[in-house]
Amino acid sequence: MDLVTGAKKVIVAMEHCDKNGNSKVLKQCTLPLTAKAKVSLIVTDLAVIEVTPEGLLLREVTEGLSVEDVVKATEAELIIPSHLQ
Repeated sequence: MDLVTGAKKVIVAMEHCDKNGNSKVLKQCTLPLTAKAKVSLIVTDLAVIEVTPEGLLLREVTEGLSVEDVVKATEAELIIPSHLQ
């Protein structure tokens, strides 16, 4: 049974990188998908990223880090709003 079936909003809380420093926010999922296009928000130790139809929108950066730090740690393309640049 899929736990997110029918959910209006799905928030994923996770570490941004694995133990080897590789991004866990990927261009394309490498694991089997059970609920494609259900995630609304990704909250990591580095940033808050909103999943939009246009792509991944960077909403917040952890205090003490720069936007560049998050971009370097993220495999997927990020949309950077003007107020964060």
